[in-house]
Amino acid sequence: MKIVQYAQRGPNPSEFIGAVDVATPTPGEGQVLLQVLAAPINPSDVLTLTGQYGMLPPLPAVGGNEGVGKVVAHGPGVTAPPIGQTVLLPVGSGTWVTHMLADAKKLMPLPNEADPLQLAMMTVNPPTALLMLTEFVTLQAGEWVIQNAANSGVGEYLVQLAKIRGLKTVNIVRRESAIDAVKSAGGDVVLVDGPGLAKRVAEATGDAKIRLAIDAVGGEATNRLSSCLTEGGTLVNYGMMSGQDSVVSPRSFVFKNVTLRGFWLAFWFRNATPQQQMAVFGEIGKLIATGKLKTRVHATYDVADIKQAVAAAAAGERDGKILVVPKD
Repeated sequence: MKIVQYAQRGPNPSEFIGAVDVATPTPGEGQVLLQVLAAPINPSDVLTLTGQYGMLPPLPAVGGNEGVGKVVAHGPGVTAPPIGQTVLLPVGSGTWVTHMLADAKKLMPLPNEADPLQLAMMTVNPPTALLMLTEFVTLQAGEWVIQNAANSGVGEYLVQLAKIRGLKTVNIVRRESAIDAVKSAGGDVVLVDGPGLAKRVAEATGDAKIRLAIDAVGGEATNRLSSCLTEGGTLVNYGMMSGQDSVVSPRSFVFKNVTLRGFWLAFWFRNATPQQQMAVFGEIGKLIATGKLKTRVHATYDVADIKQAVAAAAAGERDGKILVVPKD
């Protein structure tokens, strides 16, 4: 089998990573051997490789934090999940591999007939979008939510989840070429970020009172989102794609009573009960299996081509996600 390993971190995320041949393990008591079907490369993975993410595994490390696999062998005492069953890979388990061992009792079965590429992306971005949409402000059908980085993986899921809930979305992107993709995903209003954003948003929404804003960019983009919120609104930040700290004018805090919050999925995993996690992933899994929730795939790469895959994932302009898909 092959695993993707790195022993150093640096500014070039693909520099120190590579595929290594190792012996395929035999499952022990209570374990199963999984054949990995697909595993995405997320922005958090790229930041982990550069050393800029908020939580870094000890070195040497195996890359990848989510994905799906198929049960191919049982260890002693295991009868389920059955051979051939598609399952969600354990979070943070080093998923850029061809095979891996897992505790059978902790695996979540997934529909075998569903697209494995879409299922592979369900652990990080969809729950991030769902939880930011539902945990901070209780929105009613017909209300608006505004987000930037709307053409990102999280952004595209948020558009779809909002529409399922009867919400309307204002979607801010950083380049004209991203507009069509967000509109195709169901975005109600799509605007390019920049000066006069609050005025343009008000014109496009009929002066809607927007109570929730979601920011992945940081820097002055955070301030432009806050200016679009109504009095008492909440702005949730979950990233800094600009590489800059978030900036919010005192006018938003003092005169509009805007609240700035942060969201990190790792904290939610740490505090959520197994029942809460099952409820979130159960909802997401059903939506993906029925085709109601999906995101674009830019390209897939074999494990052996991990350097090219990481370089592609780190590139600025992509039309969708990069996934590691091991060849049979």
